[in-house]
Amino acid sequence: MKPLTDAALGRLRESLDHPDAGDRYEVHDLLGRGGMGAVYRATDRVLQREVALKVLAIELDQSEAVRRLEREARVLAQLEHPGIVAVHDAGRLADGRPFYVMRLVRGRRLDELAPAEGRGQLLRRFLAVCDAVSFAHSRGVIHRDLKPGNVMIGEFGEVLVLDWGVAKLAGGPADAASARIAPTEEHTGDGIAVGTPGFMAPEQASGRLADVDARADVYGLGQLLRGLLGRERSPAPLRAIVARATALEPGGRYPSVDALAADVRAWLDGLAVSAYAERPWERAARFYRRNEALVLLLLAYLAVRLFILWWRGV
Repeated sequence: MKPLTDAALGRLRESLDHPDAGDRYEVHDLLGRGGMGAVYRATDRVLQREVALKVLAIELDQSEAVRRLEREARVLAQLEHPGIVAVHDAGRLADGRPFYVMRLVRGRRLDELAPAEGRGQLLRRFLAVCDAVSFAHSRGVIHRDLKPGNVMIGEFGEVLVLDWGVAKLAGGPADAASARIAPTEEHTGDGIAVGTPGFMAPEQASGRLADVDARADVYGLGQLLRGLLGRERSPAPLRAIVARATALEPGGRYPSVDALAADVRAWLDGLAVSAYAERPWERAARFYRRNEALVLLLLAYLAVRLFILWWRGV
């Protein structure tokens, strides 16, 4: 008997894992698979609309994984914001696995779009990400896995923050459970780090879960911003913003996502940035860029006045 090929094993796994969500939801193709589960395109037969259905992976330990998936659905249900995917329903499959139903987002990931977009457009998209994360923080939820791959740009330009599966409820008891089954785990000396290497704050990467607060998301956003700015040398104020957001110690970072966003918005508006100490000539150049029409008008006026004085022989 010949051993099964990887492709055959993949098809067998997909057929076993394919969810039966009952009469209401007709499940179609697989959209993506992560460490905790899979997301399928489905049709809501009652409301006659396409939705996304997230279901627990069949091979995961049920006691921990069930708790986490259900918790993720509850967290998302509390975050009603244009930049966060809405949850419509939750339930159990025929085999007992939990699932939840959310809006089907059509679009592209931010990291796929970034190379084709200009700096200004990317910064405006970044501000939309900050707005969604700030709203979550106001509801006591810390994302903990912010990266370009978890940001989707919809068909009409809407910016959506995805994958709240390792989110932390500020002051809540759920961290240990979420850490034990994180999709990207890094074992450390005193705990398990939750998130993606390269985007995790140092206190998060070392597994010090009690020390993780909103400033961990500020760090993740800073690394996301660094990636969006690309390899080309960015203006000094933008580099200063990234440096402050990604400071190794939480106390050296922006105290909130709103403070980070305010500096990015100030740079876009031609204003001073709190993270950067301008030199006098930089301040003058910024004033000129922001008020170019007025400066040129004043210079033209002075030129005319000087010409008149010269012509009169004064």
